Amino acid sequence: MLRTIGLMSGTSLDGVDAAWIETDGEAIGRIGPTLTLPYEPALRRDLRRLLDLAVGVPGEPGLAPEDPFLADCVHRLTERHAEAVARLRAESLRLLGEDADLIGFHGQTILHRPARPGDAAPGRTWQVGDADWLARRAGLPVAFDFRSADVAAGGQGAPLVPVVHAALAATLPKPLAVLNLGGVGNVTWIGRDRSLLAFDTGPANGPLDDWARRHTQSDYDRDGALALAGQPDGAVLARLLAHPYLAAPPPKSLDRLDFDRALKEAGAGALSPEDGAATLVAFAAVCVAAAARHFPQAPLQWLVAGGGRRNPALMRALAGALEQPVRAAEVVGWNGDALEAQAFGVLAARCWHGLPITFPGTTGAPQPLAGGRIVRG
Repeated sequence: MLRTIGLMSGTSLDGVDAAWIETDGEAIGRIGPTLTLPYEPALRRDLRRLLDLAVGVPGEPGLAPEDPFLADCVHRLTERHAEAVARLRAESLRLLGEDADLIGFHGQTILHRPARPGDAAPGRTWQVGDADWLARRAGLPVAFDFRSADVAAGGQGAPLVPVVHAALAATLPKPLAVLNLGGVGNVTWIGRDRSLLAFDTGPANGPLDDWARRHTQSDYDRDGALALAGQPDGAVLARLLAHPYLAAPPPKSLDRLDFDRALKEAGAGALSPEDGAATLVAFAAVCVAAAARHFPQAPLQWLVAGGGRRNPALMRALAGALEQPVRAAEVVGWNGDALEAQAFGVLAARCWHGLPITFPGTTGAPQPLAGGRIVRG
């Protein structure tokens, strides 16, 4: 068993999650402490601008790998991850008397463009973060770059966590759906025979966070208050539901900004702050319901992880849109805030041992594929 620290900075751009976990990549042993270090507002703002630069938003100059602004963001981002590692190692030593052997470093996704049917060019996925600097700073080997090999082989490069969901859910009744609500939503369906189907459902917290930032003094819709005060706009929802992504069969995955144009063209920007938030929440829930149509069998329940499970408006909308019980991941003893960080600790161990991390049913990979690279401390 390896003692690993998994690190995750998701599309919500709110901070870095870190988790200590003992694993050989297949079985999970002890689950240790976790923590979240929020990003300071300036870093969060700059990371959000990186998304626009990377995707080529009109009015922005674009983004080259040698851009000084990118280099500065990467350094500050990696420093925050290094701080999370140092704090978590101190906590694991205090609580468990154990250090760590290996770090799993996802980095920050700033562009995700996997190949689509009919594309002439290969896909691309871009995660930033200085793994070499982190390894030297921590004095530990770092597993990183988990997505590139899958995308190069024609896979979507996402989601990566389903194999870990399956390990955690080994004793739970199935079929089971595990839903993660970050900036983008993604779901893992686990069959009775442990077969996996996974894909991105659609926008989740990302557009809602951007909306709250424009209309309130907060970086997110705190306690769902804005959405709960409004009403979904049926006409805007109908236009959004016509987006071809929702009907497309898996494998499929999204960039955080993939629906920005659709939201503008649907007229969401003309809504009141309250009705706009309510419409975005309703759309996120309906996207999940649309995803369920692709499952081989209906799940017995939905377990929800990620920041979205803390939004009462979103959880209420999911309960109304889905036919099965919708529960926070904590009801089965999981940590819904740390689940993805824990997963990258497990994926780091799989990388170390050369085990596959992506599969035909999760990313559309041609066969089970190993992934990730390791830099020594």
